[in-house]
Amino acid sequence: MDKVPAVYLIPVMLGDTDADRVLPSFNLDIIRGLRYFIVENLRSARRFLKRCDRSIDIDSLVFAELNEHTPAEAVSELLAPAEAGHDVGVISEAGCPAVADPGADVVAIAQQRGYKVVPLVGPSSILMSLMGSGFNGQSFAFNGYLPIDAGARTAKLKEMERRIRHEHQTQIFIETPYRNNRLISELSHALPGAMKLCVASDITGERESIVTRPLSYWKNASYNYDKIPTIFLLYK
Repeated sequence: MDKVPAVYLIPVMLGDTDADRVLPSFNLDIIRGLRYFIVENLRSARRFLKRCDRSIDIDSLVFAELNEHTPAEAVSELLAPAEAGHDVGVISEAGCPAVADPGADVVAIAQQRGYKVVPLVGPSSILMSLMGSGFNGQSFAFNGYLPIDAGARTAKLKEMERRIRHEHQTQIFIETPYRNNRLISELSHALPGAMKLCVASDITGERESIVTRPLSYWKNASYNYDKIPTIFLLYK
């Protein structure tokens, strides 16, 4: 019986962190045995693999890029090595592939074709921020980026407030890092002061900070999260 090709979903460090701090040795063994990779960014993927093991011959590997610019009709072609019977690794820019990441598109095709899909253990800023927030971990929603349009943004905040109050659901979202401070100020003025905001910044990094306080606290607090990767969580 022919071997079913495997698609390995390979987590990446969230920042300038040593691989052995957040990735199990099993991952490194898998990586060393792969020749074909689907990556979000070629340069950062090559750098990641070298940080995992400097003895890896990067030039002997085959890379295909999958990002927001990849046409939908081209995604299936990225799995050509698997179609030929080879195992394939999927690497995101940071964190876990296919979670708030275009890798989900290639995983969907792998499932349709009956390949073995293997998610490997590694850091997810979404889950790690939830773990450290003290908020409801049984019902939560990741909303990605909030809308830019003022009206749609206000409507989204009201929707999240409703879900928190009536469904007891933790709301998780992100912002472009250079607008982090502005977002905290906006939330503290737009939502009730008793509602809690968790700001989870630089997770697993040297500047890691996970702070949960009422919005009334954040309204007058001194902070600077600009240009630092950060996850925001709201709950009652």
